[in-house]
Amino acid sequence: MAAIRGKNTRPEIMVRSFLHANGLRFRIHVKNLPGTPDVVLPKYKTVIFINGCFWHGHQGCRQGHMPSTNTGFWSQKIMRNRRRDAANFQALNAMGWKVIHLWTCQLGSKVRQATLSALLDAIRRPQELPRDEEELLLAAEPQESYGI
Repeated sequence: MAAIRGKNTRPEIMVRSFLHANGLRFRIHVKNLPGTPDVVLPKYKTVIFINGCFWHGHQGCRQGHMPSTNTGFWSQKIMRNRRRDAANFQALNAMGWKVIHLWTCQLGSKVRQATLSALLDAIRRPQELPRDEEELLLAAEPQESYGI
């Protein structure tokens, strides 16, 4: 587990490269914002979290399944992560930030372009009134978008 990184992962670098190539400028891992978002776009008042499917309990994803051993430990750990994510979402939303969550499965080779295009559209869309978390998640399928 010591080899598992929390920052500058391959999916994060992929998203950052895409954003930079499309002319967006951002900051990374801003510690004074709740949850230390992976990418912060101050101009658009938007933060992006790039979550691992396993570590954050992505429902319906084959990578987000529960291990068959030590399930008590893992279910508590993943549930704590999910609760912390929800609290960070609410705090950022209350501060006026638009919050976008990306899952690592959405950055696989087959759906990457659709996901990144939807991400770019979501960032550039004018900020609306705060919505609940489900509407701000990019869908696992590229053709759906839960309000983004």
